[in-house]
Amino acid sequence: MNSLILASGSPRRKELLSTLGFSFTVVKSNIPEEIIPGNSPASTVERLAVHKAKHVAKDFPESVVIGADTVVVFNNTILGKPKSEKEARTMLADLSDATHHVYTGVSIISPEQTFSFHQKTDVTFYPLHSEEIESYVKTKDPFDKAGSYGIQGIGSFLVKEIHGDYFNVVGLPVARLVRELRKFDVYPYFNN
Repeated sequence: MNSLILASGSPRRKELLSTLGFSFTVVKSNIPEEIIPGNSPASTVERLAVHKAKHVAKDFPESVVIGADTVVVFNNTILGKPKSEKEARTMLADLSDATHHVYTGVSIISPEQTFSFHQKTDVTFYPLHSEEIESYVKTKDPFDKAGSYGIQGIGSFLVKEIHGDYFNVVGLPVARLVRELRKFDVYPYFNN
């Protein structure tokens, strides 16, 4: 069986992969998450996932490497991670009482093959009062998350409903990932 590397510093992705019983190593990619204007959200997340996986795979040519990237899309605009409290407030106010889309791209690279895919989930927020937004921003939770929120933590109070894969919104569509990893001879413990 091939060794598995997660090319991500995301604690959420690490936790999701661990929960499934995979044995893996984390090697953060450190490439800039550049969003090219005019590219679709799907191609953006897949391109970034491939870059992250390739960046790590060059140092571990015998391993299977997983790269991933997540963006939030609202009104055809890609929202990355906020750079300031003001930007976080603006993003959250825009997402209030509206539906947005979360795209996660995943790339799997091994010595023999490369495969990439993306998943899309629709998320609707409750109407948010300025006090709720301010209180949430002050927790600092929004600052390492696309769209300025995390569905799995404090930010869960923002979400009215989702359509699609919940884990995709967290940052890794694990059900699809497990099925694709089978093609790379990598299995969680319950399949051995």
